[in-house]
Amino acid sequence: MTKRLMMIGYGAMGQEVHRLLPAGMSLSWVVVPEGSCDQLADDFAGETQVLRRVDECDGRPDLVVECAGHPGLLEHGIPVLTNGWTLAVVSTGALSDTQLYNDLRKAAEQGGGKLQILAGAVAGMDGLAAAREGGLDEVTYEACKAPKSWKGSPAERMIDLDAVSEATVFFEGNAGEAARQFPANANVAATIALNGLGMDSTQVRLLVDPTTTRNTHRICVKGRFGQFNIELNGNPLENNPKTSMLAALSVVRACRQVLEPVVL
Repeated sequence: MTKRLMMIGYGAMGQEVHRLLPAGMSLSWVVVPEGSCDQLADDFAGETQVLRRVDECDGRPDLVVECAGHPGLLEHGIPVLTNGWTLAVVSTGALSDTQLYNDLRKAAEQGGGKLQILAGAVAGMDGLAAAREGGLDEVTYEACKAPKSWKGSPAERMIDLDAVSEATVFFEGNAGEAARQFPANANVAATIALNGLGMDSTQVRLLVDPTTTRNTHRICVKGRFGQFNIELNGNPLENNPKTSMLAALSVVRACRQVLEPVVL
C-alpha cells in the first residue's frame, strides 16, 4: 500500500526530497504560503493537494516532513502534532527557542503525535545520543563554509565576506546562540545540542573559508564512553548554498523508514 507524505514547504530542499522519494511513497499534500499556492497547484496538475494550512488536509499522512525553515515549523508544527501525526523536523535550530520546544512537546503528548528530530547535515548523532546515556563531559562543534553560504546572515556584519583571504573564525558561543543568530546555517549546532549536552553547554565555532566549495562540520565529543571526532565535508544543494545535500537526504531516509520493516 502506498504511504502518503505531507511536506511543509517546497523550496530547494523540498524539491530535492520530492525528486528522490522512494517507491511506495507519494507526495499527497504540500503546505506553502498563500502567495505560492496557485502557481504550485498548476505545477502539480492535481497530483498533489496544495494547502495553506494543515487543517485543510482531507486525510491522514503517514509522515509529515518540515522543509520550510523556522517560520514553517513555528506556524504548522503544533497543528500537525495535535492531530496525532509524526512530524520529522529539519529546522532544528528553531528548537533553541525553549518555549517553542516545550509547546511542540506538549502538543505531541496531548495529541498523540511524534516529534522526530532528523540528523540533517551531520553524521554520528546515534553515537552521540548513546554516549549521553553514560555521561558527557564536552561537546564542541565547528562549521566552516564558503563566503556565499554565509551571505544574507549576521556573518556579513561580523566579517567582510568579500575580502576574507583565509579560513577565519567569526563566531564563538554556545549552540543556542548560534542557532538563533544563524537560523539558515546553524541547524547542525542545534541538532548536536539536542542529542548531547543541550543548547547552553555545547560550544560552537563558525568559520568562513574562501578556498572551499564544501560545508565542513567537525564534532569532538568526550565522556565516560571515551572520545570520538567526526569531520564531514558535505556538498551544498545546487539551488541553495545555505542548505546541505545531506540534510535533504536525511529527509529521504525518514521517508524510507516509514516503508521498511527493518529500521536502520
